[in-house]
Amino acid sequence: MKITLLTVGETDRNWTRDGLETYSSRLRHYVPFTVKEIPELRNAASLSREQIQEKEGDLILKMLKPTDEVILLDERGKEFSSLEWAADLERRMALSGRDIVFVIGGAYGFSRKVYDRSDFRMSLSRMTFSHQMVRVIFTEQLYRAFTIMRGQPYHHE
Repeated sequence: MKITLLTVGETDRNWTRDGLETYSSRLRHYVPFTVKEIPELRNAASLSREQIQEKEGDLILKMLKPTDEVILLDERGKEFSSLEWAADLERRMALSGRDIVFVIGGAYGFSRKVYDRSDFRMSLSRMTFSHQMVRVIFTEQLYRAFTIMRGQPYHHE
């Protein structure tokens, strides 16, 4: 079982790359973890919001295997505390054994086809974060979940 973070758009800030790499390298002690980036669409300014969603959605779907468990990071998804999420993740890993792909969409969110393909939606917060920040915040929370599952002293309750 492995975990992938799939993002639309490249990580384009040094501080974001540094934070993402910090937590990605820590995570690899617990689980095979990779970040895959889908390049941003070219000539997107000439496309409607719906066209962008559809084109990005097609690119996302091409990156998924039929056996993947797909979890969208979505503002309308379920919110968890860190302890609740660690328990949910541990349960998912024990029950399914499938590879898990967490997906961060583009600026306009996901197409209907991507929503239909997903197995679950989760939200990091009711607040809105930039897509760059979400990469670091999510990866830190994933690392935190693994330390909670292992009873290690990273998380303080």
